Amino acid sequence: MDSQSGATAAPEAANGKPAAKEAKNGAVVASDRALSEEPEDDEWNMPVPPDGGWGWMVVFASFMIHVIADGVMYTFGIFYMDITTNFGSTKAETSWIASIMQGVTFGAGPLVSGLVNRYGCRAVCIAGAFVGGAGFVLTTFAQSVQVMYVTIGLVLGGGLGLIYLPAIVSVTCYFEKKRSFATGIAVCGSGLGTFIFAPLTEHLVTSYGWKNAMLILAAVLCGCSFFGVLFRPLEPVRAPKRQQKATNGVLNKPVLRVAAEDGALSGTAARRPVPRNLTDSDLPDQPSAAAATSIVVTAPGRQEVCRMTSSQPLLARPTPGVQQFGSHDVMHLYQPTGSAASSRRPSQHLEVMRRKDIFYSGSLLNIPQYKSNQDEYEVEVAAPVVDGTARTVVCGCIQCPQDVADTLHDMMGLALLKDPVFLTFAISNFLTSIGFNVPYIYIADKAVQAGLDRDSASFLLSIIGISNTVSRIVLGYISDRPCVNRLWVYNCALTVSGIGTALSAFCTDFPTLALYAAVFGFTIGAYVGLTSVILVDLLGLDKLTNAFGLLLLFQGVATLIGPPIAGALYDATNSYDPGFYVAGTMVAVSGAMLFFIPCVRRCAGNSEVRRQRSGGSRLAEPAA
Repeated sequence: MDSQSGATAAPEAANGKPAAKEAKNGAVVASDRALSEEPEDDEWNMPVPPDGGWGWMVVFASFMIHVIADGVMYTFGIFYMDITTNFGSTKAETSWIASIMQGVTFGAGPLVSGLVNRYGCRAVCIAGAFVGGAGFVLTTFAQSVQVMYVTIGLVLGGGLGLIYLPAIVSVTCYFEKKRSFATGIAVCGSGLGTFIFAPLTEHLVTSYGWKNAMLILAAVLCGCSFFGVLFRPLEPVRAPKRQQKATNGVLNKPVLRVAAEDGALSGTAARRPVPRNLTDSDLPDQPSAAAATSIVVTAPGRQEVCRMTSSQPLLARPTPGVQQFGSHDVMHLYQPTGSAASSRRPSQHLEVMRRKDIFYSGSLLNIPQYKSNQDEYEVEVAAPVVDGTARTVVCGCIQCPQDVADTLHDMMGLALLKDPVFLTFAISNFLTSIGFNVPYIYIADKAVQAGLDRDSASFLLSIIGISNTVSRIVLGYISDRPCVNRLWVYNCALTVSGIGTALSAFCTDFPTLALYAAVFGFTIGAYVGLTSVILVDLLGLDKLTNAFGLLLLFQGVATLIGPPIAGALYDATNSYDPGFYVAGTMVAVSGAMLFFIPCVRRCAGNSEVRRQRSGGSRLAEPAA
């Protein structure tokens, strides 16, 4: 470098203009550096999901969290029998414990989304692991069922809610093209967890008593904090406004602001869009002069640098930051994400929960916008970067961080309830949630009353879990086929699940109960796995976050009242059959009513057309 610098300086001295030349170059360097340090003109965008790399560690962590968290939640019915016997409570009173726990887990979704937006998936998940573990520990000191409403219902349920949402969101942040596959792997942990924890919990209760079993499960639940650490957040990347125009609107790649002159970006080189996934290895080892000048952008008065890079092509390869070349600064078009993100102000952070497709678990190839133009899609769904110190007032009196308030606003928009299609789907979802948890809580006790031993009764939950795992894989694969109507798959699965649950009253031995458990586990998998996909099909991607937030509230309320209804029916009739009749009917009706969704959409569309026509005619009357 020094020899090259000296060789360059010699001709300048011969011309008698070294001082002027250096002054001009120094001014240009200063102006370029000042331009690159202006924070107010920069925008920060979410990086393109890597679709691999560390993302597979995130998938593994999410899978293990589903194994533990859902395994604990869906096998709590094993504790149900011992708690009822220990405290002498009625079935309905005891059932409130599990129903409050699961209702809080789902109903807390919008609030947890705000916390994830504020603190990130990693911190929220770790906190949830310890909160849930504390709920189990506190329960061992409970002297009544009513105390468990708080320790298990609120504390453990709140902890599971803090764990559950980050485990889903973290995977969608890392995957785009492979999202359906990655999410499918992660959520399969739910069924596997039910399969593993059913006999494990039964063994712990039988061997050590229900209180010691809860202490052991508290330690296991705290282990989710280790997997939460693996939820490494993706850093926002800089997208300068001036460079966006120069590169034909490519927004989501880290670039440096550059100043062009003398036709450095003229012609096709200036109009050529930046490739989506260009890396250092994609560049040729010996590019032509034209290629070199299209990659290296020079500042004013730097024509000689272009000529040098044309004769020495290796100098055109992208390198971090600004490379010193004699007395000149070569400004490269690409810069690694790390160095770009490091200059971001500490108070700024990415509102990850405001990414429009954050709750979408299916393949993005099913979304028309993504298939038509991936770069424009990324711009449309990108999450904003905001000042983390900003605060606002909600409900007229509560001080709240701006990012939390933004998330709650996006998820809790009540105007969506005016949409007849969404309202129909929400009612269906509410009815499904009433019956969804009844088998999980009562099937073991129902089997014991039918004459089965406790080990065989708890194994029924394992059958539900493993069939649920198979279901999510099979139904997920089928629903991604272009020729398959996903709504019909969803409707048929729920209808069959409800009919099977109602007919389970006639199952009186292990083979028939095992058959019912397999059918229920397989068909109910559609309820969890296809909900977000169906919402996008019905309402579009823009309304997904709002719809999902409202559905979480519907699910929370329905889950809260479903099991106590079945418990109260048992107390009145001394049989679980009426409770399973009601639960099955609710689920079957929820599936059958969605077959009328196409009719609802047509009616809603016709009424909108009539409204627009009547509005147009009223506007035309004064002109006449």
